[in-house]
Amino acid sequence: MTPTRLVLAWLTTAVWFLLASAGSVRLVARLGRRGAEPGTVGPSPLRFRWRLVEAAVLTLFASLWFDSLGSGGWWLLFFLVGVLVAMPQWLRLVAEQALPRRAAVAGACADLARYVVAGGILAWRLR
Repeated sequence: MTPTRLVLAWLTTAVWFLLASAGSVRLVARLGRRGAEPGTVGPSPLRFRWRLVEAAVLTLFASLWFDSLGSGGWWLLFFLVGVLVAMPQWLRLVAEQALPRRAAVAGACADLARYVVAGGILAWRLR
């Protein structure tokens, strides 16, 4: 895998993560307006940087998967990674009653979709 190919895959995934995160933040803020604390779901520079790092780590993970372990079942792999990453965050917000359950479910589904679509983008860029 060439560095140029990895960087292009990372940039594509990073753009997707930033767009999807912005949409997710707006959806959760709209659904959870009545119970959300300020700053719980809003955009921040830290979240922006974290999405770039998250995209880089996912790109390296996908590179390992597509280069050495296989190419089939990528959608299940990225779904499971999304569950591991997203579920604890959303479950914590529900347990702390920082968000209504409906908003947390919508946010969790948006995060899972973000990972599966990112997996599709990386499958397209890295295969």
